[in-house]
Amino acid sequence: MTIPPSSLPPEPGVLANAITDLGSDVMALQEVDYLQDRSNKENQVANIASLLGAKYWAFAPSLTGATESSWSKKIAEDQKLITNASVTGSAGYGIGLISKIPVTSWHRLELRGSPFGLLLFLPIDGKLKRTYIRDHPRSAIAAVLENGWLIVNTHLSFIPIVNSFQLSKIKRWIKRLPVKDKSKIILLGDFNMLGGLPARTPFWNSLAKMKTFPSWSPKTQLDYILSQSVASEDVIHHQAQHCGLSDHLPITVEINTSLIV
Repeated sequence: MTIPPSSLPPEPGVLANAITDLGSDVMALQEVDYLQDRSNKENQVANIASLLGAKYWAFAPSLTGATESSWSKKIAEDQKLITNASVTGSAGYGIGLISKIPVTSWHRLELRGSPFGLLLFLPIDGKLKRTYIRDHPRSAIAAVLENGWLIVNTHLSFIPIVNSFQLSKIKRWIKRLPVKDKSKIILLGDFNMLGGLPARTPFWNSLAKMKTFPSWSPKTQLDYILSQSVASEDVIHHQAQHCGLSDHLPITVEINTSLIV
């Protein structure tokens, strides 16, 4: 689920109701702030975890700095992965992962951004307007859960080909993580890839096929939940409605773990 911090409504009940309605055991977040001025210096991942009733969370900054004008690509080693057990005071912007299920280990993968940007249609004042956007470094964040599952969240570049290379790197990285049971691996996030490309790669299944962007009038799917062993018919797909929190619709699936041997 993508939540642009600057577009969060002032009414706290809207966010609380949306999180409660999702009721997920694990939640992946993209475009979230950590101690940013524009979002009232809030730890957004921790706040959403609290609303969800989840104890475990982690934030992986793609950029550091308290304001957009001061953002930097340089991230100190001890600040690349901020968790519920290692809170720091350095502001940033990036992705997050939340779990009600105990997390035995967290992992981060660095992904280079594109050296050039692209003209994109972005939601501005309720309309899609063409704007030149520069790319920035990306990352993937992984949680090894106590129940044996590996959950990987990412927000890939919006630059074609660059995002394909990033996705390939994540899949190679997953093979090195401390979970060998391929039936218990989930890769999800905002892949910024059109035409269902992430679901067309070998050995990976898409668990939810739906248009997710823009949320108020979905035209294409940018967000995916992938698995190597779980099939779409093995999950219950929950359709979410646009509630004004994001320009993407959240994707939620319920996996019948009794089918996973």
